[in-house]
Amino acid sequence: MTQCPYHRMGPLPDFFEPGEEDVKQIVTSAGDKMWLVRDYALSRLVLADKRFSRAAAVAPGAPMFNDAQPVAESMVSMDGAEHARLRRTVIGAFTARKMAAMAPGITAVTDRCLDALEERGPGADLVAGLADPLPLDVLCQLLGIPLDDGAKFRDWVEVLFDISASSPQEKARKRLELSGYMADLLATKRRAPADDLLSSLIQAQDRGELTPGELITLGLTLLMAGYETTVGQIALSAHVLLSDPAGYRDLVEHPERVDAAVEELMRLTPATPLSFSRVATEPVRLGSVQVQAGEALMVSLLNGNRDAEVYPEPDRLEPEGRDSVHLTFGHGLHRCLGAPLGRIQLQVVFRRLVERFPGLRFADVPEPVVWKDGMGTRGLSRLLVAW
Repeated sequence: MTQCPYHRMGPLPDFFEPGEEDVKQIVTSAGDKMWLVRDYALSRLVLADKRFSRAAAVAPGAPMFNDAQPVAESMVSMDGAEHARLRRTVIGAFTARKMAAMAPGITAVTDRCLDALEERGPGADLVAGLADPLPLDVLCQLLGIPLDDGAKFRDWVEVLFDISASSPQEKARKRLELSGYMADLLATKRRAPADDLLSSLIQAQDRGELTPGELITLGLTLLMAGYETTVGQIALSAHVLLSDPAGYRDLVEHPERVDAAVEELMRLTPATPLSFSRVATEPVRLGSVQVQAGEALMVSLLNGNRDAEVYPEPDRLEPEGRDSVHLTFGHGLHRCLGAPLGRIQLQVVFRRLVERFPGLRFADVPEPVVWKDGMGTRGLSRLLVAW
């Protein structure tokens, strides 16, 4: 039975270590104090309760976790009616029905990636050959972005998510470059609209539902939120399965279990281990602590997903699935819009992997796995495989 204990999860800050605290105080890399919520039930409360504000968390002077945070004009940084207004303009593009309609296209891209992987032969890199190109291709198709521009996006997005190597000045420069590119692309699409999400958002702006600035920011939010996290989730999920060959063989023998396994993999090893920060707008008793108005807090999605009160034997991948919904996509009004898209990509990837590479395993080389470190999301920079 596949196991994913904490010590196999790669480089993580000490505050993620298992413990009894339901809420604990941490000092962030920016030097600010925050509350970290680690309990599943309290996490759901914080993520859904209006007393914990996202807008206040991006206001000037608010405690910061790091410098890889969304701008105040982003949908994910808004509360209440403003957040709901922007969310309404795009939510229709991510229904389960529309995502199901994308499945054949996602399968075709996956198979092209796997064809190339097979051609390269054992020792091929699953990150460079599959986990990285697939989400970018899918997002470019959905949004209507030329695939040839993918390399530029990859560079921009990696700098913006990097919390250790890139400076605030470099991040600011990359944001300007990315915003300029998106503005030019939207102008081109306005002259020649197509059947894609960016063209639909242009129509929403023409109806007065978005300002020009909101249109650019929303396009960038959709691209950035859907790329780096999905790259990481594919690689992390593959790492868990290949770390326990018996678990991978179980999926080869029982491919009908793939969808349940995908949910468990997302629970066990989330690419986004933390929620965005929130600020309490009034005093709130939260489990064992009293949170005061103006204090900031974050939810540990990773710890909540391993709450033993909710998930018996939390390190174990349950092949038939679990009753409780994991926190990897968040909860409440800010729950990840792209959850159906991320989920279907993972389902397709692992269906095709177990069908085409039943003997998939780590390559027999000194260092087949290299972890990303210093990023706003979790992931691998290399995963060498054989079959």
